[in-house]
Amino acid sequence: MTHTRIKICGITRPEDALTAVACGVDAIGLVFYANSPRAVSVAQAKDIAAVVPPFVSIVALFVNESAAVINGVLEAL
Repeated sequence: MTHTRIKICGITRPEDALTAVACGVDAIGLVFYANSPRAVSVAQAKDIAAVVPPFVSIVALFVNESAAVINGVLEAL
């Protein structure tokens, strides 16, 4: 049987990440697009990532961003 992986995108608070984990998600998405109402700062992303267990993937969403900015955010996390 195939396992369907579940990702919830637009997480903005650590408590929401914990709720998603408790519900069995495989991944959470963090939005790094300033025009989105669900955008997070690097500081917020660090707080969220700190509560996510190692078996849950963290996915970063960028829109038309340069490789330098993307790498900077990922290195900061």
